[in-house]
Amino acid sequence: MNYDPPSINTDPEKARRILETCKEEGVRFLRLQFTDVMGVNKNVEVPESQFEKALEGKILFDGSSIEGFSRIEESDMLLVPDLDTFRIFPWEDEAGLAGGAVARLICDIHNPDGSPFDGCPRLCLKRAVAKAAELGYEMLAGPEAEFFLFHLDPEGEPTTRTHDQAGYFDLAPVDEAEPARREMVSVLTHLGFEIEASHHEVAPGQHEIDFKYGSALETADNLVTFKFVVRKVARDFGLHATFMPKPIFGINGSGMHTHQSLRRLSDGQNAFFDPEDKEQQLSQVARNYIAGVLAHARGFCAVTNPTVNSFKRLVPGFEAPTHLAWSERNRSPLIRVPARRGEGTRIELRMPDPSSNPYLALAVQLAAGIDGIEKEMTPPPPVEGNVYHMTAEEREKLGIKSLPGNLNEALDCLEEDPVVCAALGEHLKTYFVRAKRAEWQEYIAQVHGWEVRRYLSII
Repeated sequence: MNYDPPSINTDPEKARRILETCKEEGVRFLRLQFTDVMGVNKNVEVPESQFEKALEGKILFDGSSIEGFSRIEESDMLLVPDLDTFRIFPWEDEAGLAGGAVARLICDIHNPDGSPFDGCPRLCLKRAVAKAAELGYEMLAGPEAEFFLFHLDPEGEPTTRTHDQAGYFDLAPVDEAEPARREMVSVLTHLGFEIEASHHEVAPGQHEIDFKYGSALETADNLVTFKFVVRKVARDFGLHATFMPKPIFGINGSGMHTHQSLRRLSDGQNAFFDPEDKEQQLSQVARNYIAGVLAHARGFCAVTNPTVNSFKRLVPGFEAPTHLAWSERNRSPLIRVPARRGEGTRIELRMPDPSSNPYLALAVQLAAGIDGIEKEMTPPPPVEGNVYHMTAEEREKLGIKSLPGNLNEALDCLEEDPVVCAALGEHLKTYFVRAKRAEWQEYIAQVHGWEVRRYLSII
């Protein structure tokens, strides 16, 4: 029996314009993109004959094949596109056979009856955004997602051999990836990004491309697109791009420092700025938000830093934060308040890394800050000294706690934090924790090279 899913599209005029654009631009294929719970990009691609059906949100896929989605007995799921995310890629069918342009739409996941699916990461962020809106705020976020570029081996598999020995802000010919980065910027610009800067990062083979901040949902959508484009263009240049936090021991890892602020919905002004505050021109809302983030950082660390490898980056000595403190100038604490004021007033959370699911990462950060506002939390005094250089006794005297030391400890903290659990929802929390516990157990059961080198000859 054929099943005709319910139509969920609520903007037929916008859908009509997209269909016209597809015809005018020769679009032959449409990618319906989404992410799984872990943040991995997925898609179902449909040909021209299915465009209208796709725009109505009537395309089904097998959710039981995607980790963390559905059980086998309830596997059919609906792809409901956000029509504002329609973009045409600046390349044709890569197989070179069918020809024509390829476009994409980012989708939410719904149940077969049309109701929202509790396990959809994008809908999780939408729920957090809606709660903030109830209090009169909109989150603005600007991430700095770093990545490494490595050589491929003769079989086309990625290695950890870097293509250069450049450092912070170096340029060609030392920075051999300059042409690849420029192509990444060109593609991203074509897709509607406003690129602010691109440069070589501090470690050999490490890079950063910064794009303009936006609303939480727009930023998360941009991040998943950003990661896809960076990987695709790197392959075109015979390189492998990785967002793994710490691929090489002894050098800096890749972070995703997340700048964030709240905008008042009532007047569109920055809710973090208070010109009457004589100390730092920070509003009480900003201080409450900072306090909330600090209070829940241990609880959401497993989401913003979700891999075993994430905690190889969160160690002293490599510019990554390890302690729960904040400062206006100091870059060693967890939260830094950049110097700019007025509409640019914001905080910079320095712990997240680019292996995280952008939707879940922003959802838990926002939920933590909003909890601080609702409960009128007060942050500790800002720390101006270098936290890395403090002794344990000095940190204890200042009340400075540390982030979890590994993924397993971070998962314990997550399960003990009701605000973070509520932000994720029962479905996402349960699956995420179960999958990550299994990842940790697999890791600790392995015999690693360091152990062999350390113990084999002396024990």
